[in-house]
Amino acid sequence: MATYARSVRRGLPRASGGDPWPPAGSAPVADAAAAPVADESAETPTADVVTPRTEPATTPSAESATPAPASTTAGDAAASHPASTPANATRRGLPRNPGGEPWPPASTGPARAESAASAEHRPDPEVATPAAASAPQSADPGAATRVSAPVAASIPATGAVRRGLPRAAGEDAWPPAETTPAPRATLPLRETARVGPDDDLAPQSRRANAVSASSEPEPTPASAPATPAPAATVATPEAPRPPLAERPLAHAGVARRPAPRPEPARIGPFTKLQWAGVVVLGGGALLYAAAMAVLAVRWILSLDPLQDFLATYPGEYHLPEGAPVGFPAWLNWSHFLNAFFMVLIIRTGLQVRSEKRPAAMWISKKDRKRRMSLTLWLHQALDILWLANGLIFVVLLFVSGQWMRVIPTSWEVFPNALSAALQYVSLDWPTENGWVNYNALQQLAYFTTIFIAAPVAAITGYRMSAMWPKQAARLNQLYPVEWARKLHFPTMLFFVAFIVVHVALVLSTGALRNLNHMYAAQGSTDPDAYADNWTGFWLFALSTAVIVAAYVAMRPLVVAPIARLFGEVKSR
Repeated sequence: MATYARSVRRGLPRASGGDPWPPAGSAPVADAAAAPVADESAETPTADVVTPRTEPATTPSAESATPAPASTTAGDAAASHPASTPANATRRGLPRNPGGEPWPPASTGPARAESAASAEHRPDPEVATPAAASAPQSADPGAATRVSAPVAASIPATGAVRRGLPRAAGEDAWPPAETTPAPRATLPLRETARVGPDDDLAPQSRRANAVSASSEPEPTPASAPATPAPAATVATPEAPRPPLAERPLAHAGVARRPAPRPEPARIGPFTKLQWAGVVVLGGGALLYAAAMAVLAVRWILSLDPLQDFLATYPGEYHLPEGAPVGFPAWLNWSHFLNAFFMVLIIRTGLQVRSEKRPAAMWISKKDRKRRMSLTLWLHQALDILWLANGLIFVVLLFVSGQWMRVIPTSWEVFPNALSAALQYVSLDWPTENGWVNYNALQQLAYFTTIFIAAPVAAITGYRMSAMWPKQAARLNQLYPVEWARKLHFPTMLFFVAFIVVHVALVLSTGALRNLNHMYAAQGSTDPDAYADNWTGFWLFALSTAVIVAAYVAMRPLVVAPIARLFGEVKSR
């Protein structure tokens, strides 16, 4: 066998700042061409069995390659390299624990080593390689892998079970020494020898070739007996994985869930669509109930007892002697201002209830601790103006004697009020002349609004306002704020209902005549005297336009300059 000299390739130092490893005086290690040593980490059933093989001194062609006997050991290669490491020596590496001795221990037998050239052309660990001596060698020198001389010398030619690390700490190496090797199928050399960097087979394809070839064992020459493998290490080859199936997407591009629909805007407890349903269903139910009530009352009034009742109580009674006739001008003006302030008070009151974050704050000049939202300040300012107008109205009502028109003066007001209510429900409305006298139902309604509802609204509003003395503990105990809150809002609902019914009856029971009475101070004892006069109507239209303009103009931009006359306004 030909011998050759070889130098040791030095790499990076093993410690920071040290010399390159191995030291400069180290002798080269003789290598012998052998079958690739299966990587212990590779997932292959025959990775635990290694069969050594030798490389001929010369590199003949693939056709003239002479198989070498399998009994050739690494000792021959070691003999041709006198400067190499002894065949039975073990190369020791870094310690496994910081501060420990190099691994493996000094008493450990020879271990396998691979040259840098063979590492570049290592075959796929999933493809088992038979003994090199039993098949011709490839002409490509890079296709063959090399095994160091100590490893080749340590593996018997007859084939023995390679023992590895123990399965548990402190036990013997695995498998046991008495394990009997079992025969195994070998692959053709053409399937395993030519595995190099130019191989275009994917790992999965090579695995499939190895599985198919394992079913046909290759005949072994007589000079190189087949190396058996232990039965315990033979496993079923892994089947090729099926290709990934492409999942169809819902649409072109990236599949994603549709964005959730935004919540519909709510007005109070319902959405706009729900409010529309409530209006339609509620309106239909009210019309049905009204129609049934009209038919029922008409049937009741057709009975003889009810006919006598209507004759005795027509719906109004005579006023006391000295009761005034007609409406003075101050009453017309007070009526307009009352409607003006009431509409704005209702609007600001609803804004205060639904306001989450005020647009501006009002601070008192006299007391800096007294502060409120600009909407609440406007609400209370309108309350004061409405109370001032109401107080003047009540004083003039008693001074002029007009109180006898709105305050009941006889117990006959109650049966007459019932008679008037039945006539209204039956749609056979009573013929009355408001210039001279109201019917009993009107009188009770006006009395309730002026002398009951208005004071309740004023008292409860004052209790909830900033003007209430917060430090009066005894007064707060006698009149809790919760009572005021429970009464104030229902009182506002009463005013809304009164305004709606009042306007509807004025327009449906002689609109021109009634509007002349309330806005133009024109009327007569004759009910038909001003039935065709339009003066009151145009004044009513003008007053309505003023109220609508004020309703629209109640914005912070318009209200803030007025509020600054009485305090400081700060916007958020």
